Amino acid sequence: MINKIKMGFIAIAAVTAMAFTTNEVKKGVTYTVDTKSTSATWLGKKVTGQHSGGISISKGNILSDGKTLTGGNLEFDMNSITCTDITDPEWSGKLVGHLKNDDFFSVEKNPTAKFEITKAVLKEGNNYDVTGKLTIKGITNEITFPAMIKMDNKTLVTVAKIVVNRTKFDIKYGSASFMEGIGDKAISDDFELNVNVVAAVK
Repeated sequence: MINKIKMGFIAIAAVTAMAFTTNEVKKGVTYTVDTKSTSATWLGKKVTGQHSGGISISKGNILSDGKTLTGGNLEFDMNSITCTDITDPEWSGKLVGHLKNDDFFSVEKNPTAKFEITKAVLKEGNNYDVTGKLTIKGITNEITFPAMIKMDNKTLVTVAKIVVNRTKFDIKYGSASFMEGIGDKAISDDFELNVNVVAAVK
């Protein structure tokens, strides 16, 4: 009878251990970005209004040590920039063309932008402060932003709002910080990049 009870405890312990292992994030996990499920949108503001659109993340990896986020990288396809708030195709195309030329992102010379995670600090729950190196137009600056990150041993989802000071990347067109007397034609130095990354272990 005692042996049967011991065997029962052993079986329960084994099942519990298996269940815990299934949900636990394994050490040294690499999550590959699912570019089809991942999305990114931008928002730029000016004195007289704002414009918004999308941009594709072409590839990336997110790394975990089994407990928290430890690193990773994302690549943005600058040629994929779109405008979603202007319904007229001609005017929308003009804005996108302007964003791609040398006044803004110089896309022909710099077809990709990159972000490399250098540090991630877990605050509470699934909330992190993420620090990394953002490269736009071949210029790299360190940025820090809050992000919500959920992960298990198979998938990872990240939602973040990133505020970027474009002038640090030599994008000064329409900036009141560099152009005197621009008045109501001024464009905000900051733009928002809202990112929803879905990644999975392959």
